[in-house]
Amino acid sequence: MNRWKIGFFVLAGIIAAAIAAVIVLIGSSAESEPLPKMKAADPSDHVLTVTATKEDFEGIANTYIQKAVKGEPLPVTMEVGEDVVLFSEMTVFSYTLPVIMHFDPIVREDGNLILKQSSMEIGQLNIPPSTVLKILRDSVKLPPWMIVRPKEEELFIDLSEIPVSGDLQVKAKTFNLADDEIILEIIVPKE
Repeated sequence: MNRWKIGFFVLAGIIAAAIAAVIVLIGSSAESEPLPKMKAADPSDHVLTVTATKEDFEGIANTYIQKAVKGEPLPVTMEVGEDVVLFSEMTVFSYTLPVIMHFDPIVREDGNLILKQSSMEIGQLNIPPSTVLKILRDSVKLPPWMIVRPKEEELFIDLSEIPVSGDLQVKAKTFNLADDEIILEIIVPKE
């Protein structure tokens, strides 16, 4: 064998080993942080019920994401249609790939949202959803009230931690995208 063939196979082996190492590093440590404990509602608080459309919720969510990153480039953009879609970008080997993640919303008893991943697209790559969520968690600076849980393939939206003016808190009551019915509760604590 001549030296060019040997050099080619050595270079191909190094590239394959680098790709395998990146995949192993990405796939490891996909542990998720635990969800916050459910907070009991105070029956003496005043509750204002607000009905929103998908478009309203999308605008509110993107506004609060923008406020949370304080002028930095927007890490994710939310679109609410038949499901909840998050758009982001990921850089892999100096290529920027679009990431599109589809989620089904679930309202927890405490009024917070769990976005359960239903599908995802990342360029032409076929990467497991838990790996994409781990990369998103580790590489994109999300607001503290958005908790990425790769192992469970979900995104937890802690509505109670969104900084709303005053001591107000937001809770979801209904999140029915098929009927365009989103009901939120604004909690005004009694002093």
